[in-house]
Amino acid sequence: MSEFRIHHDVNELLSLLRVHGGEGAEVYIELLQKNRTPYVTTNVSAHSAKVKIAEFSRTPEDFLKKYDELKSKNTRHLDSLVYLLSKLTEDKETLHYLQQNAKERAELAANAGTSSSSTNFSIPCSTSKMSLQELEELRKQLGSVTASSSAQQPLELTRKILRDKQNKKNSGQPIPVFPSWVYERPALIGDFLIGTSLSTDTTVPIGTLPLASQESMIVEDLLYVLIGVDGRYITAQALVGRQNRAFSLDPNLDLSIKELVTRILPVAASYSAVTRFIEEKSSFEYGQVNHALAAAMRTLIKEYMILITQLEHLQRQGLLSLQKLWFYIQPTMRTLEILASLATSVDKGECMGGSTLSLLHDKTFNYTGDSQAQELCLYLTKAASVPYFEILEKWIYRGIINDPYSEFMVEEHELQKEKIQEDYNDKYWDQRYTVVQQQIPSFLQKMADKILSTGKYLNVVRECGRDVTCPVAKEVIYTLKERAYVEQIEKAYNYASKVLLDFLMEEKELVAHLRSIKHYFLMDQGDFFVHFMDLTEEELKKPVDDIITTRLEALLELALRMSTANTDPFKDDLKIDLMPHDLITQLLRVLAIETKQEKAIISAEPTELTLSGLEAFSFDYIVKWPLSLIINRKALTRYQMLFRHMFYCKHVERQLCNVWISNKTAKQFSLHSAKWFAGAFTLRQRMLNFVQNIQYYMMFEVMEPTWHILEKNLKLVSEVGMEGLTNGRPNFSNCSCLLVLLEALKYLGAAVPATLQMPYGAFYLSHFSLPKVVAGIFIFITSVSSSTQFHHHLH
Repeated sequence: MSEFRIHHDVNELLSLLRVHGGEGAEVYIELLQKNRTPYVTTNVSAHSAKVKIAEFSRTPEDFLKKYDELKSKNTRHLDSLVYLLSKLTEDKETLHYLQQNAKERAELAANAGTSSSSTNFSIPCSTSKMSLQELEELRKQLGSVTASSSAQQPLELTRKILRDKQNKKNSGQPIPVFPSWVYERPALIGDFLIGTSLSTDTTVPIGTLPLASQESMIVEDLLYVLIGVDGRYITAQALVGRQNRAFSLDPNLDLSIKELVTRILPVAASYSAVTRFIEEKSSFEYGQVNHALAAAMRTLIKEYMILITQLEHLQRQGLLSLQKLWFYIQPTMRTLEILASLATSVDKGECMGGSTLSLLHDKTFNYTGDSQAQELCLYLTKAASVPYFEILEKWIYRGIINDPYSEFMVEEHELQKEKIQEDYNDKYWDQRYTVVQQQIPSFLQKMADKILSTGKYLNVVRECGRDVTCPVAKEVIYTLKERAYVEQIEKAYNYASKVLLDFLMEEKELVAHLRSIKHYFLMDQGDFFVHFMDLTEEELKKPVDDIITTRLEALLELALRMSTANTDPFKDDLKIDLMPHDLITQLLRVLAIETKQEKAIISAEPTELTLSGLEAFSFDYIVKWPLSLIINRKALTRYQMLFRHMFYCKHVERQLCNVWISNKTAKQFSLHSAKWFAGAFTLRQRMLNFVQNIQYYMMFEVMEPTWHILEKNLKLVSEVGMEGLTNGRPNFSNCSCLLVLLEALKYLGAAVPATLQMPYGAFYLSHFSLPKVVAGIFIFITSVSSSTQFHHHLH
């Protein structure tokens, strides 16, 4: 977890707890950072933390009950949270602080209730009214949580919610639905039908029969009950919510027989739970993973039914006693108990897709000491993971998602790839495909990011019209050895990375496009800029509203054809862009994001209304898909800011050179009057040297070395794959050229334009403007030379 995430979570937690006062969030942030550990919370540490909290709690039974309930739902990060809470109980200061705030809130709520009910004409204060609302909101939340934990919503409503959600995602192809009669005929379920027992005729009271006859009658009843049919003397009770099935026995039954019957009845209760689960999860709305799990359970139930048939055959031959029945049923009891436990956990957790696999994996792993139970869970997990792994294989081997029930860990969003050139960030790349944390199986958690990237790489190539199929594709099969998944996913990732990288480098000529951008944005083509600035000088001096963009485009085209840039194959992608604000305002808008200056800058009155073409001018570059994934709008904006900075400096240099040319007229004056011009000439030359040194620093000490590093990294990128390219996009992020030094840039912005205020006859420069220019340059040089960031850029 990053430091920023810790800050966010601590502040949000304090807000939710409505904690005020104290030493602030920084104390708790520091406390959490000191106790961070790379190790996963183990079962031993989680158990000791649970015991510690139970000992600390005033109602340990309620805490343990709630913990077991959440554990049965396979709630993620539960043990980590319990471990954190146990650590909080050891910190006396934090504990006292939270208790004090809780006491104050309780007193405030009590006072608010008293004041509101005392008199009708007394107006409660705003704090009391707010406290009442908070109290009522808290009461509603607790009521909803309690209700949801005790009684779940009807199955028909659950199916409708799931169906609407899936149909919304698959708007073109709605999921199929079972006909209504499937749910209206309870006899099709295979579970007990309440009120339809076999005792329709006159039944002999079992207490009047001898023990042998009682045993014979009970064995027959048990064979019925074990397959979900009520007997004469053993009947199933009606279910309340999700509770386990309970049974009623004839009170006149012999105690010894009753004792043995109560040992066998849990098998029937487990069978009832498993049967209900199979029928419920076989509905289309619950997804393919639950379908596969239900099918695997149905296979085991068929074997169970074969056992009951064999026992019935023995009973008809008179060879099945109650003791024999208990003996034969015991191996099956453990199997049905595990199946019922899994069914209950999936129901309580409302698991689908990856969350179901996480639950099954955790159960399988927890049965390490019980080989038979682990083998059973392994069989179920393998069967349930087949449809999930089919979706995974299509994604990592072909870049296709076929997930009609929203079960997969990667979710697709409809976004147009063409808009990535207009968006400031990588919206298409970051939001077209996202990871759904709840649907990540716990055994694939570490590989989730690589799985996402693998499919995205292949999907990019597919959307460019090329069919891709991974040559190292192998069927993914569930196993407890995670290394098998890692190797297969790594191979698929390396292939996808290489395919996309080769596609961008060779077919789409990424490096050639970057060189073209360097030519124009980093002023690499000297003769082109001389031609262009000569042609557009008069046009760019106009106010930006008076400039005709088409005229500038025509002059740009002419300058490109007249210079060495004519050999550039991508010169037609260069365009003119007149920005609505100057460079310093643009930088302030970028650097003030999510700071206190943001509102002030956004709400400030625009000062760019009188911008000249020179101040608003910039180049733009058309980047087509899929190169826009690398050279995105964010990268181009950084290039633009560098270009505007250097272009304006180049313009100032040209003007100073023009002043130098105009100073040639001073030769016609006498030697006696030349001393009056010496100061002005010296100032002009120092200004020129200053501007040229700034340009030299930017071009030869910052950008050129950075470009060589970029080219070197691009040659090595084939070794690190697409990950190295996307993580280190060529945006010259380390090449700020003093743009991030706002104070220094403000001084530069005051000093450099001041040189443009000089008339071409610099010798007419007044003594009043001279100190301002010199002071501005001196302050700029002093601030920059004392800056650690300046020395960082130099080195």
